[in-house]
Amino acid sequence: MDIRKVKKLIEMLENSNLEEIEIQEGEESVRLVKSHGSQQNYQPQSIVVPQVSPPEEYAEEVTSKEEVDTNSINSPMVGTFYASASPGAKPFISVGDVISEGDVVCIVEAMKMMNEIKSEFSGTVLSVNAENSEPVEYGQSLFEISK
Repeated sequence: MDIRKVKKLIEMLENSNLEEIEIQEGEESVRLVKSHGSQQNYQPQSIVVPQVSPPEEYAEEVTSKEEVDTNSINSPMVGTFYASASPGAKPFISVGDVISEGDVVCIVEAMKMMNEIKSEFSGTVLSVNAENSEPVEYGQSLFEISK
């Protein structure tokens, strides 16, 4: 198949709403598939994460075992955790960063919606408890923030 025909097919695919084209000419065939790569178009939504505290019967146990002086930012929904706005970009926050109340700390994708998660706390990031692009559960601890 002539390279000019292949180039013309690529142009046609880019300018159309089609996702892929497959052409067979004799024993030769060409299959072209649109790659969406890292060019995700999404509209982030802001969600304020409520502070989740353990039931009263467990609160005594935790403080008696060790003095915990941290706040936890938990996932407000089931979804996929993203540490940055786009693949390859710098994470919103890292261990050691000082954050303020209202700062965006991550994105949780749920049902094809990108939801910005904002901190309800100010302090220093002590730990990041979720892996980038991994699923998270409702209430799962994403970050530990010093008080």
